[in-house]
Amino acid sequence: MVSEALFVMIHVGQKVGHQRNLEHGMVTRSWGFPRKPDWYGRREPDFAVLVTGAAPRVQPGEWEAKFVRMVLCKVQVGVYEGTAPHWPDEVAEERVIYPYRLGLEPLAVLDDVPLGPDGPLSAEASQAARRSGTQQGVGYLVVMDPQPLFDAAGIEADWAADHDVALAATPGVTLEQLEGPNSPRRGRRGAGRQTDPEKRKAVELYAEEKAVTHYQDPERGWTAHKVGKPYDLRLEREGLERRVEVKGTTGAPTSVELTVNEVFHARDTRHTVDLFIVSDIKVTKTDGAYRCSGGDVLLLEDWQPAEEDLRPTRYQYLVPQPPAPQP
Repeated sequence: MVSEALFVMIHVGQKVGHQRNLEHGMVTRSWGFPRKPDWYGRREPDFAVLVTGAAPRVQPGEWEAKFVRMVLCKVQVGVYEGTAPHWPDEVAEERVIYPYRLGLEPLAVLDDVPLGPDGPLSAEASQAARRSGTQQGVGYLVVMDPQPLFDAAGIEADWAADHDVALAATPGVTLEQLEGPNSPRRGRRGAGRQTDPEKRKAVELYAEEKAVTHYQDPERGWTAHKVGKPYDLRLEREGLERRVEVKGTTGAPTSVELTVNEVFHARDTRHTVDLFIVSDIKVTKTDGAYRCSGGDVLLLEDWQPAEEDLRPTRYQYLVPQPPAPQP
């Protein structure tokens, strides 16, 4: 097996706007570049490393003496051209600033990582991160053994043997881990697809309506009924039934949040279940109301989520009770 993988090294600035974009990108599983990378359309990386916490406009030796924060991500969706404002500064300016986008699955955060020989990056990868910072954050490709990064992040994976890493073996990334001196807000808990509940609801309803329109197209001939839990739509056609789980995101279709009941239902062999994902949804706010448009559809028919593709993000803990007092 090949022991090396293709990485894209990305530098993220330390200003508040840059850090806000980093947090939003990790929540929505996406990243973008302001201009076309020179490798666009020719090669697709396996992993991305987002490096932040060090100024890049220094000499190579000075750069290698620094310590940084790294966010290790798996590239799930290769570079595509986004059409809707997505990051906070894009939304504020109502225009697309970073059109060339990657769909990422954050695997782990590594803090206080040396950029020199004692760190997990090769010399070429370290300098690629520095060059990215001098070129508006556009990613640079390098070939590197990912195992040192897995080991530093505490990820149990054997890249040389398996040439893969299971999502279930990775710790994931939370907003708390990304907080730093220049974080835009403090005191938040956890991470989710949308932190604004009204916006999240608007995205969910839009994705659901798009799914209804898709299945009720005359060529498909289904009649769709909205259910809610543990699935969103029930489809009927000539005595047949199919069920649909619908997910919507303003980012890329890299991963979605599932409840335990949604997983159990999708795995129940008594039902046929589809996963209908609408990504890259454009959201605007007019007169206090969110409005959605656009979006790309990814449909997984006869869907059954595999165990290695699931990462537990919360636990229900049964609190031990003290013994009853003896009479």
